[in-house]
Formats: sequence, structure tokens, C-alpha cells
Amino acid sequence: MYTMTTLELYQLLQQHQLLAQAVDLTNVANQTFTHLSYDSRDIQPNTLFFCKGLNFKKELLLDALAKGVTTYLTEVTYETTAQEILVTDIREAMAVVAQAFYQHPQEKLTKIGITGTKGKTTTAYLLHQLLKDAFGPKIALFSSEETTIDGKNYAPSKLTTPEALVLYQQMAQAVENGLTHLVMEVSSQAYKTKRVFGLTFEVGIFLNISPDHISPIEHEDFADYFSCKQQLLLHSKQMIINQQSDHFDSLQRLCQENQIPFLTYGDLHADYPIIPQSEPRQFALNSSKDPLNLNDTYTLAMFGSFNHGNATAALMTAAFLHAPSTNYKESLVHCTIPGRMNMLELPNGTLVFVDFAHNYLSLKSMGTMAKEIRPNARALLLTGSAGGKAISRRKDMGQAISEVYDLVVLTRDDPNFEDPAAIAAEIQSHITNPDVKVYHEMARDKAIALVLSLAKPEDIVILAGKGTEPTMKEAGQDVPYQGDLYFAKQWIDQQVKN
Repeated sequence: MYTMTTLELYQLLQQHQLLAQAVDLTNVANQTFTHLSYDSRDIQPNTLFFCKGLNFKKELLLDALAKGVTTYLTEVTYETTAQEILVTDIREAMAVVAQAFYQHPQEKLTKIGITGTKGKTTTAYLLHQLLKDAFGPKIALFSSEETTIDGKNYAPSKLTTPEALVLYQQMAQAVENGLTHLVMEVSSQAYKTKRVFGLTFEVGIFLNISPDHISPIEHEDFADYFSCKQQLLLHSKQMIINQQSDHFDSLQRLCQENQIPFLTYGDLHADYPIIPQSEPRQFALNSSKDPLNLNDTYTLAMFGSFNHGNATAALMTAAFLHAPSTNYKESLVHCTIPGRMNMLELPNGTLVFVDFAHNYLSLKSMGTMAKEIRPNARALLLTGSAGGKAISRRKDMGQAISEVYDLVVLTRDDPNFEDPAAIAAEIQSHITNPDVKVYHEMARDKAIALVLSLAKPEDIVILAGKGTEPTMKEAGQDVPYQGDLYFAKQWIDQQVKN
């Protein structure tokens, strides 16, 4: 059991200069805590409670107190009869306390952090597969899709990067289960909200950057978004960087100024140039020095040349961590990712790809892939955009549609408290190519049926945004949704029967 006393808590906060006011420790009522929580629905005996979030309401604290909480941390005084500990930064306090409470599990794991606007989950799964095949089931995975803390059983994830209290609890469980490595996605919000405050990665991977997550509740502008992404470089011992990423010069300069070792992949100027092959799922690595002994030809289970970069980043990281290369080729060719690049074929020969793509970079990459596979085909897209966040995404989607698609069906995608039809109209307002045919259907299952029915034999259809996600965010609730892949298969089955 993990424990921390009130005295130990105060000493820890003093050490990190997080106390908002001086405290006489001789008068502190000492208690032993056995549970940490920021959620009033998750209260156990001897819980230390954190009043977290800009929109935290006193009612939540009162609910926690009614359930037995006697001590809480907060940035704002609430004048209760419980023991209130005022801190200067509640999120930093959460990270610092969680690390100490769970006995610093981060020091017992080899940690790989992955960031980028697009491709984090794919890279995480590819790397997890490479390491698992090399070292056995000793690899934890924290991704936006799934989490495993024992290397065998997988559970759906709630956040790309968990809150600090959950993050270190999961790390501690992974250590208890004998795991040695952790592959995790690191979102810009993880740095913005200090979920990974004080965490250093043995290897960091920077995939790419383009405007995303810009809204009043996320990042106020691209500069803030990019600044948060760059934090991974400053908190990694070794970096693997996409040399073809936008703003690569800034990333390279940051590494050089801070003496952070890095290797690159990408075009002929990179440490590991990626050479496309005639088979769309194949690529070769051709490094003049080959410091990681990776020069060879590899085949993926997935289409899309953009995945060649994701796979290369994973290969470079595995080799850097001295994972035996015996199974690299087999690991890649058999690795599939839930909701990513799942391919179906309609009875008339149309190819359908179900993918989580939801921003400019990913939508354009998917459309470009369609043209690579079938140069004379039309690229058909089904997409929508989430409500209440990443508002800039709607303009970016319109731009991607204008550049690479021939037809789009706009539909709902986690509208939350917004009108999905209004979101769709906003996306359409940014479609500048008059040749793009635009349809609206807000019932997503019907929209999937519509776009599939419009496809001709030589076409390629992209169902983007939801993948295999089992819920739809509606008016603050997670409403059950069976997933794009389910409805696509259902439509195909009906066509075969008819």
C-alpha cells in the first residue's frame, strides 16, 4: 500500500516551494493518506483531495468532504472546517505529490514519449509491438486508444495523456507487474496542464507539427501549441525527429542549444532517409552511416507513405534501446492499430479506409494516400469536427478537403453542446474548391451509408474521425456509438445479401 503523512506532504511541498504561505509544522494535525483523488466521485477512506481545474466548483469539494475527506489542496481558499493546504500551483503539486506518493515509479521504467500533430497513436503501437516482440510482454502502453499496465490486457483510454494522479498510479501498477518499458503519447495539453511536470523521457519522438487544438479552452494560438510540443525535447535525454516536419529548424536549434542528442529521419538529408518502394506498403531505409544498423526494406500492414515515417521513428527508437532486431520485419508487417487505417473493400471494388484522422495534416495525408494507391480514382471523405474545442480545425478541414478530395459528406463527430449542422456549415464555408461535391447528413450511420452508396468501383472512401470509438459526445454525455467500422461492415453485408 502506498502512503503519505500530512507532515511528509508539507515537507514535500516546502521542498518544491509550492506552499502559498508559511506553515508551523509543529501544529499540523498528522494524518496518513492512502489514496489520492481530484474527483469527488472517487473518494476512499484517508483520501487526499485536490481542487483541480479552472472551472472547479466548491460544490465538488463539499461533496468530497461529505464523503469523508478531511484534507485538501487548493489554490483558492474555501473556508471550510477541513484542513486546507494552499498551494501556488495545484497542477505542479499534483505531479510532485503523485511522484512521491507512488514511490517514483518513473525512475524504474524506460520511458519513451511521442508527440506530434499526427501519427502519435500509430507510432506508439508500432513501437510497442517492436519492443514487445523483442523483450516479451514487459512493455506498458499509454495511448489515446488503449492502455496496458501489464503488457497483456488492454483497456480503453480516457485521455491521450492521463492526469498526473492517474499517470503515476498507472506507472506504479506497471512496475508492480514487472514491466520495464513505457511507451506513451504526450499531448500538447499534457504540458499545458502540467500532467507530465518533472518527467524526463529516455527517448522522445517528435513526428510533425501543424496548427491544431487552438481554441479558448486549449491553446490560444499556434505559438502556444508549438511551445508546448517543444517541451518534449527539453525533457528527453535523446530525440528522434522527423527532418521533414514543419519548423524543423526550430527543433534542431533547440536541441543544439540545449545539448540534446538527436537523430533524424525523412528525406536524403536525414540520418535515415526513407526510400519509397513500388509496393505501397513497403519502404527502405538507406543511411550512409547507418548508426543503428537499420538499413533494409520493411513492409507494413497499413497503407500510406506517411506511415513509413511513423514506422521509421519506431524502428530507430527500438534500435536505440538495444531491442534485438531479429523480429523487426515480422513485428511491423503484423501490427495493426484499432481504428487506424482499417481497410475494407465494397462489393463493387471500392476501397474503404476507416481512420481516426481529424485535422488538416491527417486528412490531407489520407487523401494523398488515396491518390497514390489509385491515381485516377476519386477520393471520397466522410468527416465532422468536435464541438467546443479545436475550433481552428474546421477551417483546416475545409482546406484539406479543397486540396485533395473530390466529394465529402459532412456529419456529426462528438458535437457535445454545439449543433452538428452548424459545425458542418462552418467546415463547408472554408471549402474553396468549387469542384468538390458536398453533402450533409447529421445521422452518422446514415452518412456512412450515403458516402458508400456514392462510391464508384475505382474510388477510395475515407471514413474519418471516429474509427472504432464506442461513444459519441452529446450534450456532456458519452452516448453509445458502435463505431464507423461497424456501420461500414453492416452496409457491406446488406449489399452482399441484396
